[in-house]
Amino acid sequence: MPVKIIIAGAGEVGYHLARLLSKESQDIVLIDNNRRVLERAQNELDAFVLKGNATSIKTLEEADISEADLLIAVTSSESTNISVATIGKQLGAKKTIARVNNPEFLATGEKVDFQKMGIDVLISPEELAAKEISRLIRRSAFTDAFEFEFGKLLLLGVNLENEAPILGKDLLEVGLQGEGRDFITIAIQRNNETIIPTEGMKFELGDHAYFVACPAGVDGVLSLAGKQSLHIKNVMIMGGGKVGMNTAHKIKKRRKVKLIETNPEKCFQIADEMPEILVINDDGHNVKLLEEENIDEMDAFIAVTGNSETNIMSCLVAKSHGVKKTIALVENIDYINLSQTIGIDTLINKKLIAANNIFRHVRQGVIINIAGLHGVEGEILEFVVHKGSKIAKKPLKDISFPKDAIIGGIVRHRAGTIVTGEEQLISGDRVVVFTKYSGIRELEKFF
Repeated sequence: MPVKIIIAGAGEVGYHLARLLSKESQDIVLIDNNRRVLERAQNELDAFVLKGNATSIKTLEEADISEADLLIAVTSSESTNISVATIGKQLGAKKTIARVNNPEFLATGEKVDFQKMGIDVLISPEELAAKEISRLIRRSAFTDAFEFEFGKLLLLGVNLENEAPILGKDLLEVGLQGEGRDFITIAIQRNNETIIPTEGMKFELGDHAYFVACPAGVDGVLSLAGKQSLHIKNVMIMGGGKVGMNTAHKIKKRRKVKLIETNPEKCFQIADEMPEILVINDDGHNVKLLEEENIDEMDAFIAVTGNSETNIMSCLVAKSHGVKKTIALVENIDYINLSQTIGIDTLINKKLIAANNIFRHVRQGVIINIAGLHGVEGEILEFVVHKGSKIAKKPLKDISFPKDAIIGGIVRHRAGTIVTGEEQLISGDRVVVFTKYSGIRELEKFF
């Protein structure tokens, strides 16, 4: 039975959410004041669009708020989102999510009880983007990195270049070549198409490959991809906005950080809050400045200004000066796939990260974790196997698993394992699966 979801705000976060959910035949209502964005949604999505102010009781009632399983407020206005969620809860919405920008709201502890106000979940795109950047710095040799069960299994992404020994090898056989089965290919991104491995398929130059690995398999993935583990000590951040400041907060304890910001007042604020980092008041557009600040000695360069083109160009400058790891924040979701072709290690979009994070709250029951991959038409899901689950009734090779999904590995008795077709899952197993959006609904039935 479809879940009824009302989304207030048809900007990039709301639109992307509606796009994800419409592929699952959910009952979606998209509310916005902007006729142009609603027309786009109506033409491209399977969703009911409603023009109006989402803080209006009349508009919410027109959207059948009393029947809503989930109300998601993701307009560009923080105060509007808080108001929508508060009003919506009182009008009958079962669960509410509000997008906020103020990091204080996420760290209030017991000072402010947002649930009493009617808001079940607060989401900050800036905070989520900073967490993503921090994770990418920790796993710096990879374009994507995500840990399941505190690192018992890892999701790793890597671009395949000329020096990769893996080129021309079979996608499904690669993980079997080592002494232990420590990793498995779960997907490749090729020519902007997401492909799940099938028999006989080979790795090609330019592929963006994704693996699930045990900790012991990380070095094997690096070796076959022709990469080396990077030690990130010196980091330059361009942009002192919320993403830049949050990122600096998260990485400053273990790394030397330089932060470049054009606004003098913001520079003083950052310097007062984080005296251990070096704050430079200047324009990051200036290549000479970057050279004077020893960009060639940096291990990582993170560009998170409000201008996508500036972030991309400055990362390219950093790459030309030998910086090993570059990360650029982009506002346009369509830019995400460019990272494979233009030489930047990772492009991230905070709205896309936020939409993927919100998406996990739509999930119920056996899904306990979810990770979105930048530019990939699919998700990594973590399921828990319960007694009587269809997936546990016989060996995996004898189960008609959805063709749009692949099992990466399991965590059993606190140890990560890459499974084979002979494996039979048991109650309590935590299973990491990659699936295209089209396979999610069918996949859930197995667990």
